[in-house]
Amino acid sequence: MSDPLRRVDALVDREILPSPRVRQQLRVAAGLSQTEVAEAIGVKRLAVARWESGEAHPRRPHRGVYAHLLRRLAERYPNAARDSEEVSAE
Repeated sequence: MSDPLRRVDALVDREILPSPRVRQQLRVAAGLSQTEVAEAIGVKRLAVARWESGEAHPRRPHRGVYAHLLRRLAERYPNAARDSEEVSAE
């Protein structure tokens, strides 16, 4: 595969993350601290805090790892994976 095709695939396959609010809800539902998440991903606690507040977004390679963690937590805690605004609208 040529280099441009790989770049296009990377754009299409980008990990879509839940809203910052849901990120935090998933972590809390699992009983994890920001420090524990940061250590598992390989970043500082402040990075996780910024991701959860919406001040910053994870970049490669951390984005894929963080997205994987959030997917796994969403499987285990499906109610936490719902945005509280969605829940209140029902």
